Amino acid sequence: MTDMPGDHPLPHAELHAQTPLIFTLKIGDVLYRHHRSVHDPIYFGTSGDYRFDDPDCPTGASFGVLYAGEDPHCCFIESCGSTTGVPAVSGDYLDAREIARLELTGALRFIDLASSGGLTHVGADARLVTGSYKVAQRWSAALRLHPSKADGIRYPARHDPTRVAYAIFTRPRSTFKVTSLGSLTASSNRALLSRLLRDYNVDLI
Repeated sequence: MTDMPGDHPLPHAELHAQTPLIFTLKIGDVLYRHHRSVHDPIYFGTSGDYRFDDPDCPTGASFGVLYAGEDPHCCFIESCGSTTGVPAVSGDYLDAREIARLELTGALRFIDLASSGGLTHVGADARLVTGSYKVAQRWSAALRLHPSKADGIRYPARHDPTRVAYAIFTRPRSTFKVTSLGSLTASSNRALLSRLLRDYNVDLI
Protein backbone atom coordinates (compact mmCIF):
# COMPACT_ATOMS: atom_id res chain seq x y z
CA MET A 1 0.00 0.00 0.00
CA THR A 2 1.33 3.43 -0.96
CA ASP A 3 2.06 5.73 1.98
CA MET A 4 0.10 8.86 1.11
CA PRO A 5 0.55 11.70 0.43
CA GLY A 6 4.24 11.09 -0.38
CA ASP A 7 6.63 13.67 -1.81
CA HIS A 8 5.36 16.86 -3.35
CA PRO A 9 5.15 16.74 -7.16
CA LEU A 10 7.79 18.51 -9.24
CA PRO A 11 6.92 21.90 -10.80
CA HIS A 12 4.05 21.55 -13.25
CA ALA A 13 3.81 22.76 -16.84
CA GLU A 14 1.26 25.52 -16.04
CA LEU A 15 3.34 27.16 -13.29
CA HIS A 16 4.60 30.06 -15.41
CA ALA A 17 1.02 30.91 -16.43
CA GLN A 18 -0.19 31.13 -12.84
CA THR A 19 -0.28 34.32 -10.78
CA PRO A 20 1.48 33.88 -7.43
CA LEU A 21 0.79 35.98 -4.38
CA ILE A 22 3.51 38.61 -4.02
CA PHE A 23 4.68 39.94 -0.64
CA THR A 24 6.83 43.09 -0.63
CA LEU A 25 9.31 44.09 2.04
CA LYS A 26 9.92 47.84 2.00
CA ILE A 27 13.04 49.93 2.50
CA GLY A 28 13.79 49.94 6.23
CA ASP A 29 12.11 46.59 6.94
CA VAL A 30 14.25 44.19 8.98
CA LEU A 31 15.10 40.50 8.72
CA TYR A 32 17.33 38.39 10.98
CA ARG A 33 20.06 35.80 10.55
CA HIS A 34 21.53 33.30 13.05
CA HIS A 35 24.89 32.54 11.46
CA ARG A 36 28.30 31.13 12.27
CA SER A 37 30.53 33.87 13.68
CA VAL A 38 33.38 32.99 11.33
CA HIS A 39 31.19 33.78 8.30
CA ASP A 40 29.74 36.99 6.97
CA PRO A 41 25.99 37.20 7.71
CA ILE A 42 25.39 38.02 4.05
CA TYR A 43 26.02 34.65 2.46
CA PHE A 44 24.25 33.28 -0.60
CA GLY A 45 24.81 29.56 -0.26
CA THR A 46 25.47 27.19 -3.15
CA SER A 47 26.03 23.97 -1.22
CA GLY A 48 22.76 22.33 -2.24
CA ASP A 49 22.17 21.34 1.39
CA TYR A 50 19.13 23.51 2.06
CA ARG A 51 15.49 23.65 0.98
CA PHE A 52 15.45 26.29 -1.73
CA ASP A 53 19.05 26.02 -2.97
CA ASP A 54 19.78 25.85 -6.68
CA PRO A 55 19.14 22.20 -7.69
CA ASP A 56 22.37 22.27 -9.72
CA CYS A 57 24.46 22.87 -6.58
CA PRO A 58 27.21 22.33 -5.70
CA THR A 59 28.48 22.23 -9.31
CA GLY A 60 27.03 24.39 -12.04
CA ALA A 61 24.98 26.56 -9.69
CA SER A 62 23.50 29.65 -11.35
CA PHE A 63 22.23 31.30 -8.16
CA GLY A 64 22.81 31.29 -4.42
CA VAL A 65 20.29 31.61 -1.61
CA LEU A 66 20.44 33.59 1.64
CA TYR A 67 18.07 32.33 4.34
CA ALA A 68 16.62 34.77 6.86
CA GLY A 69 13.78 34.94 9.37
CA GLU A 70 11.18 37.57 10.14
CA ASP A 71 12.33 37.62 13.77
CA PRO A 72 14.91 36.02 16.10
CA HIS A 73 12.44 33.27 17.03
CA CYS A 74 12.35 32.04 13.44
CA CYS A 75 16.15 32.13 13.13
CA PHE A 76 16.66 30.29 16.41
CA ILE A 77 14.25 27.43 15.83
CA GLU A 78 15.28 26.93 12.20
CA SER A 79 18.97 26.74 13.10
CA CYS A 80 18.62 24.89 16.42
CA GLY A 81 15.50 22.77 15.98
CA SER A 82 16.60 20.21 13.39
CA THR A 83 16.72 17.33 15.90
CA THR A 84 13.34 15.94 16.92
CA GLY A 85 12.66 14.28 20.26
CA VAL A 86 13.78 16.13 23.38
CA PRO A 87 14.95 19.54 22.10
CA ALA A 88 18.28 20.82 23.40
CA VAL A 89 21.04 23.15 22.28
CA SER A 90 24.58 23.45 23.61
CA GLY A 91 26.22 26.61 24.84
CA ASP A 92 29.17 25.87 22.54
CA TYR A 93 26.84 25.80 19.54
CA LEU A 94 25.38 29.17 20.46
CA ASP A 95 28.78 30.66 21.31
CA ALA A 96 29.93 29.93 17.75
CA ARG A 97 26.99 31.82 16.22
CA GLU A 98 25.64 35.36 16.16
CA ILE A 99 22.34 37.05 15.51
CA ALA A 100 22.47 39.67 12.77
CA ARG A 101 19.90 42.35 11.97
CA LEU A 102 19.48 42.98 8.23
CA GLU A 103 17.81 46.29 7.39
CA LEU A 104 16.74 46.56 3.77
CA THR A 105 18.11 49.44 1.69
CA GLY A 106 15.76 48.57 -1.17
CA ALA A 107 12.38 46.89 -1.57
CA LEU A 108 12.29 43.12 -2.16
CA ARG A 109 9.42 41.15 -3.70
CA PHE A 110 8.72 37.55 -2.70
CA ILE A 111 6.54 34.76 -4.01
CA ASP A 112 4.42 34.29 -0.90
CA LEU A 113 3.87 30.70 0.23
CA ALA A 114 3.18 31.71 3.84
CA SER A 115 -0.06 33.68 3.48
CA SER A 116 -3.46 32.06 3.05
CA GLY A 117 -3.84 30.99 -0.57
CA GLY A 118 -0.15 31.37 -1.35
CA LEU A 119 0.50 27.70 -2.01
CA THR A 120 -2.64 27.15 -4.09
CA HIS A 121 -1.87 30.20 -6.24
CA VAL A 122 1.11 28.26 -7.62
CA GLY A 123 -0.58 24.85 -7.54
CA ALA A 124 1.38 23.56 -4.54
CA ASP A 125 0.66 22.27 -1.03
CA ALA A 126 2.42 22.27 2.34
CA ARG A 127 4.69 19.36 1.42
CA LEU A 128 6.68 21.91 -0.59
CA VAL A 129 7.81 23.65 2.62
CA THR A 130 8.08 20.57 4.86
CA GLY A 131 9.10 17.67 2.62
CA SER A 132 11.88 16.72 0.20
CA TYR A 133 14.65 19.27 -0.31
CA LYS A 134 15.35 17.91 -3.79
CA VAL A 135 11.78 18.61 -4.88
CA ALA A 136 11.74 22.06 -3.22
CA GLN A 137 14.98 22.98 -4.99
CA ARG A 138 13.40 22.25 -8.37
CA TRP A 139 10.51 24.52 -7.41
CA SER A 140 12.94 27.21 -6.29
CA ALA A 141 14.62 27.22 -9.69
CA ALA A 142 11.24 27.33 -11.46
CA LEU A 143 9.88 30.13 -9.25
CA ARG A 144 13.07 32.14 -9.74
CA LEU A 145 12.38 32.07 -13.51
CA HIS A 146 8.67 32.89 -13.11
CA PRO A 147 7.50 35.97 -15.06
CA SER A 148 6.74 37.72 -11.75
CA LYS A 149 10.53 38.17 -11.36
CA ALA A 150 10.47 37.80 -7.59
CA ASP A 151 13.58 38.31 -5.45
CA GLY A 152 12.94 35.16 -3.44
CA ILE A 153 10.43 32.98 -1.63
CA ARG A 154 8.48 33.72 1.57
CA TYR A 155 7.44 30.55 3.39
CA PRO A 156 6.41 29.15 6.80
CA ALA A 157 9.30 27.89 8.91
CA ARG A 158 9.29 24.08 9.13
CA HIS A 159 10.02 23.93 12.86
CA ASP A 160 7.46 26.61 13.73
CA PRO A 161 4.93 27.23 10.94
CA THR A 162 3.63 30.33 12.76
CA ARG A 163 6.95 32.03 11.91
CA VAL A 164 7.93 33.25 8.45
CA ALA A 165 11.24 32.54 6.73
CA TYR A 166 12.73 34.02 3.57
CA ALA A 167 14.87 32.47 0.85
CA ILE A 168 16.52 35.37 -1.01
CA PHE A 169 18.11 34.81 -4.40
CA THR A 170 21.59 36.22 -5.10
CA ARG A 171 21.69 40.00 -5.09
CA PRO A 172 24.14 42.79 -4.13
CA ARG A 173 25.36 42.88 -0.55
CA SER A 174 24.42 46.56 -0.48
CA THR A 175 20.76 45.46 -0.32
CA PHE A 176 21.29 44.99 3.43
CA LYS A 177 22.52 47.24 6.22
CA VAL A 178 23.94 44.75 8.70
CA THR A 179 24.10 45.13 12.48
CA SER A 180 25.56 42.32 14.57
CA LEU A 181 23.66 41.64 17.79
CA GLY A 182 26.31 39.21 19.03
CA SER A 183 25.92 35.68 20.32
CA LEU A 184 22.69 34.64 22.01
CA THR A 185 24.82 33.76 25.04
CA ALA A 186 26.06 37.37 25.36
CA SER A 187 24.83 39.22 28.45
CA SER A 188 23.02 41.73 26.23
CA ASN A 189 20.91 38.89 24.79
CA ARG A 190 20.20 37.08 28.07
CA ALA A 191 16.49 38.03 28.12
CA LEU A 192 16.04 37.08 24.46
CA LEU A 193 17.71 33.68 24.94
CA SER A 194 15.54 33.00 27.99
CA ARG A 195 12.40 33.71 25.95
CA LEU A 196 13.55 31.50 23.09
CA LEU A 197 14.39 28.56 25.36
CA ARG A 198 11.10 28.93 27.24
CA ASP A 199 8.90 29.41 24.17
CA TYR A 200 10.34 26.36 22.40
CA ASN A 201 10.88 24.22 25.51
CA VAL A 202 14.55 23.81 24.57
CA ASP A 203 17.15 22.80 27.17
CA LEU A 204 20.49 24.59 27.25
CA ILE A 205 23.22 21.99 27.82
